[in-house]
Amino acid sequence: MSLSSYYILLFVIVLIGTIGTIMVGASKQNKEGNPDYDKETKGIFTKLSLYYVVAIVIGFGALIWYIFK
Repeated sequence: MSLSSYYILLFVIVLIGTIGTIMVGASKQNKEGNPDYDKETKGIFTKLSLYYVVAIVIGFGALIWYIFK
């Protein structure tokens, strides 16, 4: 598999995760189930962004390790 294939695969996985997260966060059921959700969005999205950054760094680290091992 070429290097560009790994980049495309990683991009698709991150894109699917991002879209899924936004869909869940914006869903009517989520807002009705937790009315305080909208009041706490800054903290929630800060934590979520941190999770994505960590996942991306680990993913790129694993990819680089795999390529150069």
